[in-house]
Amino acid sequence: ILPLVSVNQILLLLLVLTVCAILYNKVHQVPLALRNETVDLESPEEMEEEIPVVICAAAGRMGAAVAAISSIYSNTEANVVFYIIGLKTTIPHIRKWIENSKLKEIKFKVVEFNPMVLKGKIRQDASRPELLQPLNFVRFYLPLLIQKHDKVIYLDDDVIVQGDIQELYDTKLAPGHAAAFSDDCDLPSTHEMVRSVGMQNTYMGFLDYRKQAIRDLGISPSTCSFNPGVIVANMTEWKHQRITKQLEKWMQRNVEENLYSSTLGGGVATSPMLIVFHGKYSSINPMWHIRHLGWSPDARYSEQFLQEAKLLHWNGRYKPWDYPSVHTDLWENWFIPDPSGKFKLTRPDS
Repeated sequence: ILPLVSVNQILLLLLVLTVCAILYNKVHQVPLALRNETVDLESPEEMEEEIPVVICAAAGRMGAAVAAISSIYSNTEANVVFYIIGLKTTIPHIRKWIENSKLKEIKFKVVEFNPMVLKGKIRQDASRPELLQPLNFVRFYLPLLIQKHDKVIYLDDDVIVQGDIQELYDTKLAPGHAAAFSDDCDLPSTHEMVRSVGMQNTYMGFLDYRKQAIRDLGISPSTCSFNPGVIVANMTEWKHQRITKQLEKWMQRNVEENLYSSTLGGGVATSPMLIVFHGKYSSINPMWHIRHLGWSPDARYSEQFLQEAKLLHWNGRYKPWDYPSVHTDLWENWFIPDPSGKFKLTRPDS
């Protein structure tokens, strides 16, 4: 039999060990944020939501895509990833341009667009052949090109972003809406510009109402149109509603019945979107899409109005990298010269 003093010592030792074990467990249950330890977590930038921005890089106008990307990157702290869509022949050029300029710090992915998906879906029209370029139809195929994001921004290449792209990305889409656009009747300040250059801003300017298929849609020809050069898209709804299939259906019907053409106001890429999204889209803040800057070499907005604008769009024939064009200083602020020297600005003294 152990002496009584030894038993007491053993019990005391067990008690001390039990207390130590309890304290150890409590310390290690303290939240990581309160412990003075080095923990291998993702950086704040990696945890921040990515904002995917889709821009096309077409041959002959790659400087446009570069300027648009430069303006976005310079005016935001958001975690933007650029999806630059090009044809196989143009991809090496745009990649070299980015990697050998101050844009080398951006996050970007170059995606090849296969024009074969358009076979049999585009009606040839010689009046404005530039509107038939394959990359004009990239916006129809967003879910096929950009697969890991639920919400995507699509921008035409002839834009400059002066605001924080996070604001545009935060555009609220109503339940059941696959996209948000800017109405062509939304800003009183643009109405005078539209009237002065004779631009159409209703469905009458895009669809041929002499055709029965168009009249059967039941859409009033005086309905305000929208501009799909800036899109905030919900990819889940887009896929659920089979938007791409709907757009392709109207492209094929146009080939067969000539329901719209590039001789009308919006060419062949806007018209099917006007049909498919009629009455089923949300609105973008008007200041996030100030357009018609390329519609006439003479029509100008006030400088104060343009300074307040969040996004400028040179839609129309007169592009800011060509001559003649207007408000070119606002565009050139963001242009980055081509390191290869292939793309050059057209100016009066060049």
